Amino acid sequence: MAYKQTSHTYHSLCTEGTRKMEIDEIFENRKIIPERLLSFGFVRQNEGYSYAAPLLDGRFQMSVIISEQGKVFTEVIDTISEYAYVLHRVADAEGEFVGRVRDEYECVLATINNACFERDVFKSSMTKEVISHVRETYGDELEFLWNRFPENAVFRRQDTAKWYAALLRIPKRKLGIDDDELIEIIDLRIISEEISSLIDNKKYFPGYHMNKKHWFTICLDGSVSAEEIFSRIEESYQLAKK
Repeated sequence: MAYKQTSHTYHSLCTEGTRKMEIDEIFENRKIIPERLLSFGFVRQNEGYSYAAPLLDGRFQMSVIISEQGKVFTEVIDTISEYAYVLHRVADAEGEFVGRVRDEYECVLATINNACFERDVFKSSMTKEVISHVRETYGDELEFLWNRFPENAVFRRQDTAKWYAALLRIPKRKLGIDDDELIEIIDLRIISEEISSLIDNKKYFPGYHMNKKHWFTICLDGSVSAEEIFSRIEESYQLAKK
């Protein structure tokens, strides 16, 4: 395999004492990047990819299988008895030994997650179009800056490090709409003198969680065309230059 690491190496990449996490929780809102799997050391098989890693200096062998759709499956085998080991996934199982197995098991998954997956928080077609446009036009990627708010992200200029757009998922009610449905929005910069003439609370809203004199919000639900949003992004990008 092209990317082998010892269990000690995996353990050093993660924080000791990590709480027990289910696989779906670890890979929540993450999207697989197939080409990274192969360089990491995964082997193509049938309709997915497989990988093996030692735990506790070879006392256990961990197998990871990832489907084409990014679904992750694991198995841990006791190399002495050759039976499957499951205590690391039992919530009530405690003790130093099972804790070490669990920590190294989760560290392997965390390492794979960081190396072979990327964030996939935003789901609407318009939001994905915006992300692709920014990537292709400005070469910028979303930055998720807040652990407490994993569904909030920003784009910033590379030369000034200033934000020129923020993507968020919020209830419509936060914008004054009488609906609790979650919606994806984009916050953009604007010249303060233009704010009053732009805001109509239908297509354009006051900047959510931003300075309302310099930022405004668009719902990424098709109420504003992609071309118009792209033009507004360019204006915001230029305002972040100074």
